[in-house]
Amino acid sequence: MHPVRKQRLILVLFIVVFSSAAIGLVAYALRGNINLFFPPAEVAAGKAPIGQAIRVGGMVKEGSVTRSDNSLEVYFVITDFSADVPITYEGILPDLFDEGQGAVASGKLDADGVLRATEVLAKHDENYMPPEVAEALEKSGFDHKGVKQ
Repeated sequence: MHPVRKQRLILVLFIVVFSSAAIGLVAYALRGNINLFFPPAEVAAGKAPIGQAIRVGGMVKEGSVTRSDNSLEVYFVITDFSADVPITYEGILPDLFDEGQGAVASGKLDADGVLRATEVLAKHDENYMPPEVAEALEKSGFDHKGVKQ
C-alpha cells in the first residue's frame, strides 16, 4: 500500500472511531434525562415505570391539596377524570397552581403509586393547556375545564 493511502486510511478510521465513541457517549448521557409523559389513567393501569423519571399531567383534583404545617411539603392529586395519581412535592409551587387547574408534575413514581415530584408546572393563562394534558383529557372524554363532552 502506498504511504499516502495508508495515512489517509488511518485518518479516516480515526475519525470514524472517534465520532462513534462521541455519539455513543452523548446517547448514554441523554438516556438518563428522558422524561416520558403519562396521563393518570396509564399510571393507574401500571404502564408507568417505577423509579424512573416521568411526567404526569392533568387537572388538580378539587379538595386534594394538603400542605404540611412545618415544611414546604405539599400533597395533591392529579386526575384525568378517569383515574387519579397522588403526588407529593417539597418546594414552592407556581403562583398559578390551584385546584381545578391544569398541572404537570415531573418526578419518580414509587412502589406505592405516589409520584415524588421534583418539579411542578402550572398552566400560564386561563386558556392554555399543555398539549399532552389536553390529549389525555380528550381521550377520557373531558374538555380542558373538566366538563364531560
